[in-house]
Amino acid sequence: MARLTSDFWVKAYLTRLRLSDIPAFVTARGDATAGAVLVKLNKLDGQATLFQRQFDFTEDRRKWSILAEGLEADVDQSVAIQQSFDDDLWVIEVEDRQGRHLLDEPGLDE
Repeated sequence: MARLTSDFWVKAYLTRLRLSDIPAFVTARGDATAGAVLVKLNKLDGQATLFQRQFDFTEDRRKWSILAEGLEADVDQSVAIQQSFDDDLWVIEVEDRQGRHLLDEPGLDE
């Protein structure tokens, strides 16, 4: 199976969010070909959730999991830690009071 470049995936994700009227911004650009992607969901109430894609060996597939959750400042600190050892990291910030991020939708869930 062909693998999408990070840049292509990010553009497609931002388009899906825009079509659902969910604001999102790239706050850090990583490697266009193979950079890892973090998605920060800002609920605009001081709370946030940080998602990362990981390989699940028990299910033999990639899926989104929560890396950090809680106060937005604490989640931002988690992002900073990840960026300190990964220069190729993409960070997307999604802003939605309802907590929508679309990562669980077909095409984005894996």
